[in-house]
Amino acid sequence: MIVMKFGGSSVESSDAIARLVGTVNSQLARRPVVVVSALGKTTNRLLEFAEHARRGKLYLGAKCLSELQDYHFDVASQVANGEALHQLEAALQRSFRDLRVILSEVVDEGREVTPALLDEIASFGERMSSEIVAAALEAGGVPSVHRDARQLILTDDRHTHASPLYWESYAKLRRAISYLDDGRVVVLGGFIGSTKDGLTTTLGRGGSDLTASIVGAGISADEIQIWTDVDGMLTCDPRVSQGGHRVRSLSYQEAAALASAGAKVLHPDTVTPAVRQRIPLVIRNSRRPDVEGTRIIPTVPLCSNPVKAIACKPDLTVLEIRPGDERDPAELAAALREMCGRYGMPAEFLCHNEGTIYLAFKSSTRYQNLPIEVAGCVEVRLHTQSSILTLVGEGIDGTPEVAARSLAALKQIPATILSASGSKLAVSLMVPTTEMQRSVEILHREFFQRIDPMVFAECQNPGSPQPLSVPTEAGDSSAETARRFRPLRVVCQN
Repeated sequence: MIVMKFGGSSVESSDAIARLVGTVNSQLARRPVVVVSALGKTTNRLLEFAEHARRGKLYLGAKCLSELQDYHFDVASQVANGEALHQLEAALQRSFRDLRVILSEVVDEGREVTPALLDEIASFGERMSSEIVAAALEAGGVPSVHRDARQLILTDDRHTHASPLYWESYAKLRRAISYLDDGRVVVLGGFIGSTKDGLTTTLGRGGSDLTASIVGAGISADEIQIWTDVDGMLTCDPRVSQGGHRVRSLSYQEAAALASAGAKVLHPDTVTPAVRQRIPLVIRNSRRPDVEGTRIIPTVPLCSNPVKAIACKPDLTVLEIRPGDERDPAELAAALREMCGRYGMPAEFLCHNEGTIYLAFKSSTRYQNLPIEVAGCVEVRLHTQSSILTLVGEGIDGTPEVAARSLAALKQIPATILSASGSKLAVSLMVPTTEMQRSVEILHREFFQRIDPMVFAECQNPGSPQPLSVPTEAGDSSAETARRFRPLRVVCQN
């Protein structure tokens, strides 16, 4: 058996779903299980609807739902027919009726928009898309059956970013899928799950990848395929800079490091379930299924390039924390990570290097409300409007060469090495967000002028992913002022 996960861009229209049907049909002999994201940008629209409801904007909330309903019914009418279409439209009607009830309860009756309610609202995207895809497969001659992922994926109760209960989920998946021997393709939504009490949860943005990996581990799949809108993992983010090369293969560790560093083609936790059973992960392009993509496997061939790829996280605020005594920075970093989780402010980046700790948040995070609960004194310096670039590759091997080459290449840009010099897989740098694109292009030229043909392939027509939004601040006209660096406070606790 294999798992085939299709992202939002791979189910965004009737044409995209027709390609999905053809792709699944071509691999029926491998007994696929299909996991799908919400159609297009539906999750964003559902969260927009929730915000309208929270603000009491009845008209805007209703308008948002009407647009989403038209979108889903239009796609459904083009991919399904006959009795299957009739049943699908009835299911979609029930979903939008439930959403309108939520709108009324929030606006007219004062129901609070809690994280649990946000999960309930967001879950409708995958619940509806999986029903549409199951009907489309049937219409395309592929026998299928829909399963509600909330009955199969168990999680804790941390709403909006729940953690899976792996072993309980594996048991449910084995019972529901592994013994389905009548040749039908199982279709379920990604991203969503439920608590043991039956409350709907979500796995965080991009969580459909994680769902696919959990399903793969639960049924002991031969392969987990992630179908997206790029040819695989590229040497640089195509939303930031074009001209990257496709990486033929990555180790589990390299893929996990890239995902954690901001590579959007893979959820950071996706690799973990696959590692336990050594299941290959493959990233493929749903628009170009003839391209072999990137294979993520336990061991990979030696590469003459020390760096495999560059990932980036834009628009961050970085806190540079210097302890005032000789405390172990690793212990302090661990305490800060626990503290961030406790206050619901997950760190985008956290590392320590030569006694200094770097803690990064999205610029929208209200980090000012985060008390630094550590004994003794620490000096905190603030870097606003910053981006973190991470170079990943097993060839880095803990040597200082890659960091030195990076700083030399970026000599005209204020760059700071963040990662510890002993890192085996990655080197991270902080640059001003206004210089992020230029920095990526410079580093790409530095490390990929020559490429190992056994590891990299030219990326033909990588498509035109939506560029990353890089905010600027009025009045900041230079790289130095774009990334502000100033003392924030000295914190002392006994």
